[in-house]
Amino acid sequence: MPIEISKVSKNGSTLNVEWNDGEKSSFNYMWLRDNCPNAHDKDSRHRMFNILKVSQDINPKKYNVNKEGKLEIEWSEGNHTSCYDIKWLRENCYTLKNKKKYISPYQLWDCSLQENLKSVSIEHDEIINSDEGLIKWLELLHYKGIAIVKHTPTEKESAFPVLNRISHTRETFFKTPFEVVNIPKPNNSAYTAHALNNHMDLPWFENPPGYQFLHCLINAAEGGNSSAVDAFMVADYLRKNEKEIFETLVTVPLKFRDKDYTQKAHRSFYSPAITLTKDGDYNDIRFSVATMDTLDCHPDEMEKVYKAHHRFGNLLHDDRFVIKFRLEPGDIFSFNNRRLLHGRTGFDPNSGHRHLQGYYMDRDEIIGRLNYLKK
Repeated sequence: MPIEISKVSKNGSTLNVEWNDGEKSSFNYMWLRDNCPNAHDKDSRHRMFNILKVSQDINPKKYNVNKEGKLEIEWSEGNHTSCYDIKWLRENCYTLKNKKKYISPYQLWDCSLQENLKSVSIEHDEIINSDEGLIKWLELLHYKGIAIVKHTPTEKESAFPVLNRISHTRETFFKTPFEVVNIPKPNNSAYTAHALNNHMDLPWFENPPGYQFLHCLINAAEGGNSSAVDAFMVADYLRKNEKEIFETLVTVPLKFRDKDYTQKAHRSFYSPAITLTKDGDYNDIRFSVATMDTLDCHPDEMEKVYKAHHRFGNLLHDDRFVIKFRLEPGDIFSFNNRRLLHGRTGFDPNSGHRHLQGYYMDRDEIIGRLNYLKK
C-alpha cells in the first residue's frame, strides 16, 4: 500500500500528520522550514537558506495536501511556499525514528573466530576487479572490524592500489606507509623485536585513525605472530557482568601521551577507555599500556581507576576473547583501530627478516564508501 497522508492539523509549534497506515508524526515548524526542498543549492546540495533569519514564531499560514499528494505549506513569513514529497517526509520523520529500537551494526566476536579465519578473509584480486568484492571487504571492516586480504603483491608500497579502491590514506608523522621493522634506536616499540601487548595505535591523538592496514612483505623470523581482540566484545562483557568496572571505564578520563624523541611536539589527550555513541553503542576503545601517561585522576578515584584498568587490560588479553595467527607474505591485516586491539609475540631478528608496511585511513572513508556503493 503506497504511503499517503490522511490528515494534517496544527498543534502549538508542530504540524501533526496522520498516515494512511495508522502511524502519526509531529513536525516542528522550524524543522519544516529549515528542510524546505528549495533550501538547498541544486548542484552542491548545501543548504543555502538561513534559518537564523526567520523569527521563532514562524508557522504555517495555510497547509494542505495538493493534487500531487505533496504536503504544501504557505509560511507566515517571507512570502514563501514549501512542497514536501511524501516519501521524503516519511523517511525523515524523527517521530517514528525515535520510536524505533536501536540495532547495532557491529557483529561482536570472541576466540571462536580463530577456527574460521576464512570467514574474514578476502582475495586481493576480488577487491581490485569488482565492486562486489570491495563491498564484501568494507562490510567485514564495518561489521566485524577485521579482514585479512590475501595474495596482495609483496613489492614495497604495493598496497596502495587496493587501499585506494576505498579512498585516500591518512598521513601521520610516521609517514605513509610506515615501516614495521626492527631498527636501531627505535622511536616506537613497534620498530623493535619485542612482544607488543594488544593496543590501539595513536591513542594520544584527539581523533586516532579509524582503520589500520598492516601489509606483510616478509615474515621469515621465528616468532612475530599476531594477536587481535574485539574490544567491543570485552566492553560488552563488562557492561553485562561487571557494571561498576564498566561505569568507571566509561566515565573517568585516562591520559595518553606520546614522547617520540624524533618529534618537536609531545602529543597528549584525555579520554575514557570506552566511549559510547548517542545511541549507547560502542564508539571507540582507547587502551595502550605503552603510551598511557602518568594518571592524574582525583585521589578518591585513583584506586577504582586502576582496578578497572587492570581488569579491562587482563580481559583484553584473555584467551576467551583473543585470536592469534601468523601473517603470511601478501596478507594485509586490516582492522578498525578504534575497536580491535592488536599485538604480536616477540621475534628473533637473527633468525630471519620481518617487514610489514602500515597504512591508516579515517573511519569516515570506510563507512562513506560502503554507503555510497550500496546505494
